[in-house]
Amino acid sequence: MAKNNGAKSNNSDNQNVIEVKHLKQYFPIKAGLMQKVVGYVKAVDDISFRIERGKTMGLVGESGSGKTTVGKTMLRLNEATSGKVLFNGQNVFGANRAELRMLRPKMQMIFQDPYSSLSPRMPISEIIGEAVREHKIVPTSEYEDHLDSVMLQCGLQPYHKDRYPHEFSGGQRQRICIARSLALNPEFVVCDEPVSALDVSIQAQIINLLEELQISNGIAYLFISHDLSVVQHISDYVGVMYLGDLVEYGGKTDLFANPLHPYTQALLSAVPVPDPNYKMNRIILEGSIPSPANPPKGCKFHTRCPYVMDICKTVVPQTREIEPGHMVVCHLYNEQGTLVDAESEQAI
Repeated sequence: MAKNNGAKSNNSDNQNVIEVKHLKQYFPIKAGLMQKVVGYVKAVDDISFRIERGKTMGLVGESGSGKTTVGKTMLRLNEATSGKVLFNGQNVFGANRAELRMLRPKMQMIFQDPYSSLSPRMPISEIIGEAVREHKIVPTSEYEDHLDSVMLQCGLQPYHKDRYPHEFSGGQRQRICIARSLALNPEFVVCDEPVSALDVSIQAQIINLLEELQISNGIAYLFISHDLSVVQHISDYVGVMYLGDLVEYGGKTDLFANPLHPYTQALLSAVPVPDPNYKMNRIILEGSIPSPANPPKGCKFHTRCPYVMDICKTVVPQTREIEPGHMVVCHLYNEQGTLVDAESEQAI
């Protein structure tokens, strides 16, 4: 939907730990005996944004919108189709094997399922410490003290070292995943729905832990989640994805107080309010998310949008900066950032 949909920033480059520029990730569709490429799944389709040091960017959207693919591609777990990811100014996709090895400890990921991401045959000391030894994060003489310090920081005890993942609860296993990432002294961590499989009380503990580690270590997070309440709590900036596109981006306060894109408005209308007397004004989107292998022409959201106009069906919308730092990709706003009347297609 959005071409050149970069989240603008007036900050100098040294304040941005990560910069994503026109990132695309297309997966080939093969068919026939010769496995000929017959199409592509456009999982991530030309998105741009920046994350400052010590800040958190929340990334939200429906399942299949491309959130996890963005995180994996940024860490080069997937090879990007095109675009750049700059980590401290260095292009991750242009790094050779030796350079990538140097970058790996500084860019980590916390996966959604804490159990399947931990080897059942390794004790916790090996899970957390394997990469520490491999990358020589600390001298050998300081190895045990480093593990103890990281485990204590993550709410684990040193006597847990010889235990295996199946001996821990879900919350403790997620703490192990966090400790494994933190042990490498990262500057940037992709948190892929790290609390979605946990109870609410445990979710709060993990969120508080992530915030404490960010304050003490200056880590930048890309926080991927379906839970908008959690995103609102932990994020500094929020990006909304739909079918591989970043349709809206802005500061947390601006985006939640004044959602601009119809898709963002629908997502926020579904957030429960802890007030039995509050009458929710739900926006129900008709239909399901289209296939990323065959996205609609023009605006990808036009098949479900309640404000669809004729231009939406044929022309790809461009990024509009409605207020400083608050970007939207929608034909409802003209080049001056003025809201357009969907019925008359004239500026209001």
